[in-house]
Amino acid sequence: MQESVEKSPPMTATDQPLAREPGADGLPAGRRARAMLVILLGLAVVVLDSSLLNLALPAIARAFQADASHTIWVVNAYQIATLVMLLPLAAVGERIGYRSVYLWGMGLFALASLGAIFAPSLGALIAARALQGLGAAGVLSVNAALVRFIFPRAQLGRGLALNSAVVASASVAGPTVAAAILSAGSWPWLLAPNVPLGLLTLWLGRKSLPETPRLVAEPGVKAFSTLDLVLNMAMFALVFLGADALGVARKDQTGSMLMGALMLGAGLLIGAWHLVRQSRKPRPLFPVDLLRIPVFALSMASSVNAFCAQTLAFLALPFLLLETYGRSALQAGLLLTAWPLAIVTVAPMAGWMIGRYPDGLLGGLGMAVFAAGLWLLALLPVQPSDLDVIWRMALCGAGFALFQSPNNHTIVRSTPVLRSGAGSAMLGTARLTGQTMGAVILATLFALWPGHDGTAEMVALVGAGGFAAVAGVCSSLRIRQPRP
Repeated sequence: MQESVEKSPPMTATDQPLAREPGADGLPAGRRARAMLVILLGLAVVVLDSSLLNLALPAIARAFQADASHTIWVVNAYQIATLVMLLPLAAVGERIGYRSVYLWGMGLFALASLGAIFAPSLGALIAARALQGLGAAGVLSVNAALVRFIFPRAQLGRGLALNSAVVASASVAGPTVAAAILSAGSWPWLLAPNVPLGLLTLWLGRKSLPETPRLVAEPGVKAFSTLDLVLNMAMFALVFLGADALGVARKDQTGSMLMGALMLGAGLLIGAWHLVRQSRKPRPLFPVDLLRIPVFALSMASSVNAFCAQTLAFLALPFLLLETYGRSALQAGLLLTAWPLAIVTVAPMAGWMIGRYPDGLLGGLGMAVFAAGLWLLALLPVQPSDLDVIWRMALCGAGFALFQSPNNHTIVRSTPVLRSGAGSAMLGTARLTGQTMGAVILATLFALWPGHDGTAEMVALVGAGGFAAVAGVCSSLRIRQPRP
């Protein structure tokens, strides 16, 4: 059946990616600034929240007198709910408008944060965190699609650079922010800012976010079937849980390893079935149509590997600084801050270079710098000075910033306008997939080298450099592809 588009002609995934729709050539300067404030504020809140509670898990376990194995679901529930709902909510956004999905997501996130703060039990807290993750998925699934309609085409790189700087900085700033808050208060204070900031974002968003073209299906035609949704959720959840179980299982935990392998295998089988079904649909829930675009597929591969490298390194570094080099928690937090500061500094320059140089070249150079910084961290002297650590951290942050904005620019620009939601959701999917891979690999390394002599951390940094190098190769291969 054919689909129509409000205020625009029908378009399929094979249409020209750069076709512009009425209203898609950007907002006036004043409203553009307000709309981007909404996008960036929402991104900062939900991305930070994904890692803030990691440091507070022991305190939460004590507060509810719960086992660590149960408490970890405070984090897992958020991550899984976000991951499994990114693509479905992007598909909904294509029908009801990206603005509506963003605002509903932000509202649910703020409300669920309030529920988490006053949760009377661990089960209630986990349920509230799952609702937070669902709200976060609403924000993350459409934010890049909205940026495409906020900025004129010639300035899209600038908007995506701001997006990238906030996401990358918030991804690595969580432990530092959490340590600062926990030094002055208990764990609920980690969630307290979500409520006023979420409501402020919601209020500003209603006034400034743009309306976007919508797909209108014929009566009785759904955006996706119930089976599509179930398979999508099962695929991501089982792969996530299976990989996590394998990562944390020790050699003597045969039952845990078997369960992890079974879940991972089931997730991969369901995923294969899901992708085969999706490949037969003109506008699939899982965007296999977009993955047929070579430059899009290479950009996605680059993103997954880059975020895997970043997470693997940034989770290993606190252990290295605290356990191996004997830094205090405050000293370690200050040293780690060099990484996000470098991202914030370099991201605007990367945005300025978009359009002047090929995205694939910028991304490849960025990953080369990132890999060099990671390998140099692995080669730190036995007793490094603060300066030894800081300039290497800054090199990592600068390289990542030089890569991410051009990479996201390619992903967004290579996506047909009416599939902007799917492209936007794949940005979040790639980030969360890479972060999950990095966390699981690090858990595996700690199981193999359980001591505190720095061996696992050094291996993690060397491996992270390898993933960064793979990302750089994938990015460089785009230079030969037609520019979006």
